[in-house]
This record gives sequence, structure tokens and C-alpha cells, in this order.
Amino acid sequence: MIGARDDVSRLGEGMRQVVLDTETTGLEVGMGHRLIEIGCVELAGRLLDGRGEPVADGVVELWDPAGRRWGRCGTEDGGRFSFLVPRDVPHLEVMVFARGLLRHQLTRVYLAGDVPAGHEALVAEHEEGALRFDIRMQGENATPFFEH
Repeated sequence: MIGARDDVSRLGEGMRQVVLDTETTGLEVGMGHRLIEIGCVELAGRLLDGRGEPVADGVVELWDPAGRRWGRCGTEDGGRFSFLVPRDVPHLEVMVFARGLLRHQLTRVYLAGDVPAGHEALVAEHEEGALRFDIRMQGENATPFFEH
């Protein structure tokens, strides 16, 4: 069911998720529904294990810095996930849920603006009008994760 919002519309099936406002009432979006929100940019990537193999049954969740907007997307074949994210935030908190994890992992993706020293590996790459951010769980070039 999609609640009353002027800027959200269902466009059909797909894996993309929009980062939504937590104050929206009546919005129940299951994983796998493709949504679009005005003023957003696509953020896509892959969830990879320690050998660089795709994790096809993981879940990636995004939150804005204020904790008001969020999105959740299950990965599919190839470990792919995709979100439409607001352009007005410098970064998003990223939580990763996957088999073998006793607790979710927390990282961050920087979309624009100043990036703190030591966080350069967390910057989304601009690619054909969209943003790309692959998450590597461990191994060489592993994504930095934060204590929580």
C-alpha cells in the first residue's frame, strides 16, 4: 500500500528502493518494489563477500543523518542493490544484513561535499548520471565498517 504523497509513485516491479521520510503514514513498501521520488539520484552497487563473490540474499538499509528518511533493499543475483536517494544529504548511514553475520554491519556512503580524512573509501563514484557504491564485507579493499 502506498500512502498519500504527491512525490511518490509506483512504477512497476524492480529492486530499486527510495529513501523515504519516516513521518510518512500509511507507507508500506515491500522489498522489490520500484519507486521514484522527485529530487533524487540513483545509488546502486553490489554487496560482495570476502572472496569478491556477490551476496545474493543480503539486505542493505540506508538512513539519512537526521534519521528521518530511510530505505531498504534486498540484494539479488549479482549482489545488486539500488536506491533512489535524496540529493540534499551529504552522506547516508548504511546497514548491511547478511547470512553469517551475528549483528548487522554499519558503514557510511558520502554523496557530496566534504569527506572527513580517512573516509575517502566511502565516497560514491559518479557513473553515467548515477552514483555507485560497492560494499565489500572483508578481504582486500574491504569497506570500512564502524563500531556500533
